[in-house]
Amino acid sequence: MGLTIHYSGKFNPSSSLPEMIEEVKDIVEIYNWPYHIYSKQFPKICFDDSSYNDEIYGISFTPPECETINMCFLSNGRMSSLPNLKFFGNPTDETHKKYLYMLSVKTQFAGSNTHKLIIHLFKYLSEKYFQDFKVIDEGQYWETGDEKILEANFKRYNELMDLFGSALENIPIKSTETFEEYFERIIKIIHRKRNQ
Repeated sequence: MGLTIHYSGKFNPSSSLPEMIEEVKDIVEIYNWPYHIYSKQFPKICFDDSSYNDEIYGISFTPPECETINMCFLSNGRMSSLPNLKFFGNPTDETHKKYLYMLSVKTQFAGSNTHKLIIHLFKYLSEKYFQDFKVIDEGQYWETGDEKILEANFKRYNELMDLFGSALENIPIKSTETFEEYFERIIKIIHRKRNQ
């Protein structure tokens, strides 16, 4: 729960991975954000969607109060991350393989200024280094560039989280209800309060 940016894409084979890593490193060092550099060079220039090795290529970084942002790729050029590779790289259930290429970062606690910086960085990098880059921004800043909409979405998420936290603290579970029934009851109470 919390305002999140979801993203996916591929590395542009005509771009330079070492150059992208260096640019991102320079930017995150300005903000003093911790980062980690993985392998700097793809094993081949021609990407093959169907296979990949067990290495990660690129850079990840973590702004304060924010989840880690992965500007990372598999050897097939598709965006992924080390956790995604570990959990979904060799799935026993093929339906789980799609998660290998789904990335997200929760910015709820980092705030709207950090969220804007991330979106601007994504826009810059996508034009220069990525292909088929898709973003679903729960703050709607990617789509609109409108700070008022972003602020309103942050406010809405914060209020919802406060209501939910307060409900958990003040409304005890009944001995006769399951956890599912308890959460359904809390959600109904929150909906009533928000619609008053």
